[in-house]
Amino acid sequence: MTEQLHGTVVAVSLDDKHRFSKPTAPSIRLIAGYGIDGDTHAGATTQHRYLIRTDPTRPNLTQVHLVRSELFAELAADGFDVSPGQLGENVATAGLDLLALPLGTRLHLGADAVVEVTGMRDPCSMIDKFQQGLKKTLKYTDAGGGIVRRAGIMGIVLVSGTVSPGDELRVELPTGEHLPLGVV
Repeated sequence: MTEQLHGTVVAVSLDDKHRFSKPTAPSIRLIAGYGIDGDTHAGATTQHRYLIRTDPTRPNLTQVHLVRSELFAELAADGFDVSPGQLGENVATAGLDLLALPLGTRLHLGADAVVEVTGMRDPCSMIDKFQQGLKKTLKYTDAGGGIVRRAGIMGIVLVSGTVSPGDELRVELPTGEHLPLGVV
């Protein structure tokens, strides 16, 4: 992981319906233990449609979805046109390698909000319905046989607060052994 332990919020998004992309907003309100006020994925238990079918009592580890905005330029170089909110993320960031953060990292967003990182997003087939072929650029097998996921990270809200574009994002690494992110 790089030594830079801060970044910037570039865009915020939410949607009150289960759609792939989320419209951007001037700000979002994060609520501790719940998620983003007005977002369809908010709740103490899982709100993901597939996970509800398998276990509706499962804790919601995907209350907030964050993507590094640098990914949009990388995808453009591969022929895709993706902008903030279109991958279904709630927060687009800049200046921080989100995927390199260890499990349990706390992200301080704006003046008050704190999100604890719970894992990586595993891209699903809905991505190819958005733009054909996009999934294989966001999830692929590298030369060493490892699976690479680039669709962002997920987290839970620990401390409520409002987050807006331009807000600072500060990183608080967990104490003890740093565990890599798995899929949630």
